[in-house]
Amino acid sequence: MSQVRSAFNKASSHYDEHAFLQKEIAARLDAKLDVISGKSNVILDLGSGTGLLGKQLSKRFPDSQLICLDFAQASLNNNPSKNKLCADAYHLPLADNSVDIVVSSLMMQWCPDLKQLFSEIHRVLKNNGLILFSTFGPDTLKELKKSWSVVDNDTHVNTFTDMHDIGDQMLGAGFQSPVMEMEKLTLTYQTVTDLLRDLKAIGAQTVSTRSKSLMGKDKFQLMIKMYESYRQDGKLPATYEVIYGHAWKRTSVVGKIDISNN
Repeated sequence: MSQVRSAFNKASSHYDEHAFLQKEIAARLDAKLDVISGKSNVILDLGSGTGLLGKQLSKRFPDSQLICLDFAQASLNNNPSKNKLCADAYHLPLADNSVDIVVSSLMMQWCPDLKQLFSEIHRVLKNNGLILFSTFGPDTLKELKKSWSVVDNDTHVNTFTDMHDIGDQMLGAGFQSPVMEMEKLTLTYQTVTDLLRDLKAIGAQTVSTRSKSLMGKDKFQLMIKMYESYRQDGKLPATYEVIYGHAWKRTSVVGKIDISNN
């Protein structure tokens, strides 16, 4: 996680300039609150980064307390929100049953322990509280993954969790009847290098941290050659599988039997 934190800290100053997809997904996530949110006093923007989602939440809920939480301090420094917390999503510095809505856009793919994450979110949510999130699914950057797979067996691209497995983890944490949706969005680039530069600029570079010289220029060029096979209408596609999910924290009420004597 320290490498991920470092990457986002480095990218924070120019993140918004390259975060076209992230802005679009944040807007789509916010729009889902049109039909599923109620009155909310306290809202947590989990993995808030520079505030792409938080800016929209503050407009939607002007009278609510919005807490923007992220583990990358430099990202928070570029977040205009008044209430900011630098903390780990696995250990939220918030009281039990204290938050009405937890909203998280494109953060969960960086959390390998979803069981711990959802348990912690469940803990801080009030009864009947809502969790709403977006994350990336397994088909994200599939062209890049397949191009690298021809070169070697190393992991060059982050792996992402299937939405059914995410739903199971939510159920295991105590959330009721999670609703999962998926859509695929495609960005296009002139060159593979442009794609890699974009990924690095938003702190989401591929897993491999080795330089081109260490991995071998031949391997890198072969990967680019394989990626070129996907070129359509003069552009190279980069597929993103976007997963949306929401659920409520419900507390089961067990009926009591009155056995007292009348």
